[in-house]
This record gives sequence, C-alpha cells and structure tokens, in this order.
Amino acid sequence: MSTEIDDAIPGAVHDLLRTLWTGGHAAYVVGGSLRDTLLGRPAKDWDLATAALPERTVELFPGAIYENKFGTVAVRTDDPALPEVEITTFRTDHDYADFRRPHRVEFGESIELDLARRDFTVNAMAWGAEPGEQPRLVDPHGGQADVAARILRTVGEPEKRFEEDALRMVRAVRLAATLDFAIEPATLAGISAKAHLVGHLSGERIAIEMTEILAASRPSIGLRLMAATGLLAAISPDLAAQRGVPQNKVEGEDLWDHTLRAVDGAATEPARIRMATLLHDIGKPLTMADGRFLGHETVGAGLADALLERWRWPAAERQRIVALVRQHMFGYQPSWSDAAIRRFIAKIGPEHLEDLFLLREADHIGSGREPDAGGLDELRARVAAQLEAGVALDLGALAVDGSDLMEDLGIAPGPELGRLLDWLLDRVIAEPAVNTREGLIDLARRRLSSEGAL
Repeated sequence: MSTEIDDAIPGAVHDLLRTLWTGGHAAYVVGGSLRDTLLGRPAKDWDLATAALPERTVELFPGAIYENKFGTVAVRTDDPALPEVEITTFRTDHDYADFRRPHRVEFGESIELDLARRDFTVNAMAWGAEPGEQPRLVDPHGGQADVAARILRTVGEPEKRFEEDALRMVRAVRLAATLDFAIEPATLAGISAKAHLVGHLSGERIAIEMTEILAASRPSIGLRLMAATGLLAAISPDLAAQRGVPQNKVEGEDLWDHTLRAVDGAATEPARIRMATLLHDIGKPLTMADGRFLGHETVGAGLADALLERWRWPAAERQRIVALVRQHMFGYQPSWSDAAIRRFIAKIGPEHLEDLFLLREADHIGSGREPDAGGLDELRARVAAQLEAGVALDLGALAVDGSDLMEDLGIAPGPELGRLLDWLLDRVIAEPAVNTREGLIDLARRRLSSEGAL
C-alpha cells in the first residue's frame, strides 16, 4: 500500500518532501489526498504536515507565503496542475471558543499528535518519514480500515469533536454523500446531539458544503442525513418544514420526498439548477391551505432570496435562482399562438429560458413524471424557432427609441413616453412585421390621437 501511495503522489509534492527531509525535518502528506488515493479517486489537494516551524519552511522555499496564525505556509510549485501546496507545522489545538476555529494553537513535534486533532479517521492518516527514515503510512486511528469499509467515524469522542468545530457535522454529511460512505452510529448520534451548533457557522462555510452536497451524484443522501439529524432545521427551518407536508405526486411520498427526488433528477450543470430545484417549493409549507399552495412561488422566492443572502451566495447567481423559483409555475398549452410564445419569452427573458426548462424537468421527475411532460419539448422547440427568427423581445430591439418619438411626435420625456414604448413593444411582439421606423411612428401617432393624450 505504501508503494501505491508513493506512485500516486505528484512529482512536485515529492520534491517538497525531499527538501524538508534534507533540511532535517519530518514531513508527511496528510488529509483527504491519502483517503482519495486509497479509494482509487483522483486527489484534489496534496497538503503536507511538517515538524519545521513556519519561519523555517519559508527559509527552505523562497517565495513561500506565511500570513496566518495556524502554521500554514503556501508554497508555489512548477506543476501547472498543482500550482500551490499548503505546508502546515505539526499542531495541537486548544480552546475552541467559537465552535469553528481554535482560540489557541500550539505547534507539536510528532505526526501522531497532529493526526489526533483531526476530524475523521479517514482523514487522520499520513504518508512520509522522519529525517533519514523510509517513508511509510502512519495510521494510528484505523483510517485505512474505515476507508475499506466505507465508514465515517470521528477521531475520538464525536460530541467533543463537533463542539470543537461545528462544521465537521456538515462535512460528515458531505463526505457521506460524495463518497458514498455510511456514518457509523456513534458519530451519527453525536451529530444529532450537537446539530444546533451549526447555527454558529458563517453563511459562507455552509454555502461551500451545500454546493458540494448538491454536486454529488445523489444529493438526496446528504440532504436526508441533514434532515434526520436536525442539521437542516438548524440552517433552514423553511426547508425542514417540508417534511410531513402532504403532496399529491408520488404515492406515499411527502413534499420533502418530492424535493429530494427532484434534486436527484436535476441537471448538474449549471450548478444553480440544483440549488433552484432544492428551493423551488420552499414556500409551500407557509401557503398550504385546503390541500393547495396558492402563491407558493412568490412566497418561496422571498424565502429563497433570504436564505441565499444568509449563505452569502454570489449576488448574480442568487438573483437568477430566485427568479427561477418565482417563475417555475408557468403553464403551456399547444393552442398558444406564436405571439403567446413571444410574450412568454419576453416575460421570462431569453437568457433564463433554458434554466427554467431544466428546473421544470427536475420538477417533473420529482413528481414521478417524464422530464418532458406537459409538452415541454414542444415548448422548447417553439421558443427556439422564435429566437432563431430574431424577433424583437425588448425595447432595445425596437426600430425606434424615446428620442425618435420625442423628435417626430413632440412628446416630452416622462412616464407617458415610457408607457408608449412599452405599448409599441407589445404590438411588435404580437406582430413582428410592424417593427419599422415608419410603422412604429405611425402606430404611436394613432395611439396618441385615439387617447387624446399629451
């Protein structure tokens, strides 16, 4: 196994290890890269731990950066696939004051003490050596056996580990979902006992973990664990309220089941689709009355916006997700005219249509239907035909603008001018052929004459 790990470690990382060993310092590869290597998965990050103090590491690697109090030095490499590696001095953490980061850090002298402070056994392994020794796998907590059994357990007492860093509970769920691991009973019980502590976490940290959970092949694994342990209620009571809400979709399944089925069936790209799918019915519990959920899309849009703002979601993506939640209840009939199709495009916005169609596909899957139910493929084709024809769908595509109307018709700037332009756009959407300068000026003149306005 040591040879297998040796072969998987990138050359740039071997170079860093050799420099530390030659400099007289113990050095090891640590963390998730070893876990992923044992699983036969490509490792994303190759982090190192060393007995060298941060200042000594900076001496050994000119140009390295040390700008934190946790003993982590960022070292640049010549490998384009691995431009930077973090090298951290052996640590012993103390006094976790905010349920997230240690209030005080002490540098240690052994890899064993460093591994003892880590979260899960599968992350508490190291491969490396003391100066002058042959590299070996260091596994004091049985991480290799737990990787083989696909089991997630804490290093030491679960509740104590989670009190130290509440994010570990959400990370456990994420690892279970993304690696297809089971969380062993004592660790799972510890999560349930301390779930309320995730309320102390920053929105940014929650967002990072949720993004990874939603990117899993089956997000429902992680989301069900979050609901069952109380983590979901701690980070989003509105989502947790979906459990037990009756939903006349799939026999024996409630609203939460519908959401999970939909999220599993949602497209993975763009990533906002799965988030929109998770949130698309978040307004239903608050609007439930007589078996119906009138206006749940509007209420849900507000709830989704507030939740994503707490999670510090990027503003542009947040706005797109909220718009999808607000618009997801659209209906289509084959009897729609081409003008109705154009009005639909204008209402939604051409740039949002494919996202909305992907969300509707997921919603159908969550309801036990085919993705293209309700004539969705037909609507897609009709929308594509109108877009290909280059029809005017916004004010910028009109053959006239406000300056033209003011110049030709003597209209003063103000709200009336804006309303007239909107009316002209509606006429063009209904009948694209009238979108010429002469035609629109004539329409505007007749409109003003009939209303006796301005």
